[in-house]
Amino acid sequence: MTVPELLEMKERGQPIVALTAYDASMAALMDEAGTDILLVGDSLGMVIQGHDTTLPVTLDQMVYHGACVRRGRSNALQIVDLPFMSTATEVLALHHAARLMQEGGAHMVKLEGGQAVAPIVAALTAHHVPVCGHIGLLPQAIHQLGGYQVQGRDLIAAERLLADALSLEAAGASLLVLECIPASLAKDITRRLTIPTIGIGAGAACDGQVLVAYDLLGISPHTPKFCRNFMVGAESIGDAFHRYVKAVRDRSFPAAEHSF
Repeated sequence: MTVPELLEMKERGQPIVALTAYDASMAALMDEAGTDILLVGDSLGMVIQGHDTTLPVTLDQMVYHGACVRRGRSNALQIVDLPFMSTATEVLALHHAARLMQEGGAHMVKLEGGQAVAPIVAALTAHHVPVCGHIGLLPQAIHQLGGYQVQGRDLIAAERLLADALSLEAAGASLLVLECIPASLAKDITRRLTIPTIGIGAGAACDGQVLVAYDLLGISPHTPKFCRNFMVGAESIGDAFHRYVKAVRDRSFPAAEHSF
């Protein structure tokens, strides 16, 4: 899977399937199931390390887990998160993105934020680093937001998120994650952008979907509303991943009950 192929999938209206991955064994199962994107997310700080937030995750840890996933991946595009404060300046962002690609196996890096981080996105893409943006609920800004809540519910907030999306695309982002925003807003953003959108709690109109693997396997302490337990009725973890891929492809997931 390549960045141009993802754009072609959007143009064809073919749903893009993404999952979080943190190790080689799980990555191999996801890849075999036909997952298009493996996201080495800083969510590992919560589901693997047991922290309350993603903030304690370090760049070295992202490099380590990225390298683990790389050894299990065969076909999927690999995206690795830039962790908290690793993009505070353009120099830091470039140095850290280089490590994620050279040591961590990343084909693309992901960073959180809207218009404020557009200059960082532009600097990265100018140096041939593919970038995935991330707007809506920003886990790295959780103390600023005050909790894990749906974003963009009112008109002003919705207009700000649309402006964020357009700004990131203009800066050169190749992909955009929309997290926990109303389905109607995600649909509007997806229609306005030429780059693919990947939703998590953002409704069915996004160009693709991503879930935290531990959530869809039903082993997270609290399953979010936007998730479905794909282990129910599955014969194995690999079968659960196959079921998820099929459900995203045929647009039976997410359903209305998984949206805001």
